[in-house]
Amino acid sequence: MAGHSQFKNIMHRKGAQDAKRSKIFTKLIREITVAARSGLPDSDMNPRLRSAIQAARAANMPKDNVARAVKRATATGEGDNFEEIRYEGYGPGGVCLIVEALTDNRNRTASEVRAAFSKFGGNLGETGSVAYQFDRVGTIEYPVEAGDTDTVFEAAVEAGAADVDSHEGGHDIFCEPGDLHDVAKALEDRFGDPKSARLTWRPQNTIPLDEGGATTLFKLLEALDDSDDVQQVSANFEVSDDIMQKLNG
Repeated sequence: MAGHSQFKNIMHRKGAQDAKRSKIFTKLIREITVAARSGLPDSDMNPRLRSAIQAARAANMPKDNVARAVKRATATGEGDNFEEIRYEGYGPGGVCLIVEALTDNRNRTASEVRAAFSKFGGNLGETGSVAYQFDRVGTIEYPVEAGDTDTVFEAAVEAGAADVDSHEGGHDIFCEPGDLHDVAKALEDRFGDPKSARLTWRPQNTIPLDEGGATTLFKLLEALDDSDDVQQVSANFEVSDDIMQKLNG
């Protein structure tokens, strides 16, 4: 499995979901706010807002919370102004990482990200230092219950997707960035709302990690995930099934 899917599975199994609930909601509200301000406040006309609301539904966020976030974003002079920032760097074992954040305080976010990298054997690089090793793609996520591998693959191809990665945690469907809205809509008609539909960074190649490297990298990823400002982390690593079993045990 690719590192992105492995990390999500470990977080799901390890996480005290109730304790993380408020942090997840904070991240989702920020994305809804930025999405609503970046285009029309109508999710049917704003693909980014639609995706943010779908992710909020998947996280069981109350509808009132979503409605308040959209209203606050569109109210003149109200709410925080969040800025989109991208950090790039290297983690344990030479793994490349792209960290995407939404923040109202660049200094705070930079300090938190730098501290996480430093604590767990990583180092930040310049913008563009690792992005060339990733492809910018549209990614649509469905739970494993959406269908079996063949069913999801066939539906994805018909919808115009470029690739599908089915794993024990679900189905990740990839497409060209400009096709994201149309592919997501076609799959929604077939399988219902996805867990998420957004632009991500997909690694062109992955770096295998041993148990020590994987353990340290996951600590770094957890530290980044603990920041309210960090929205998404992409990394180009892979871990064997044997090591995954040890980490999950």
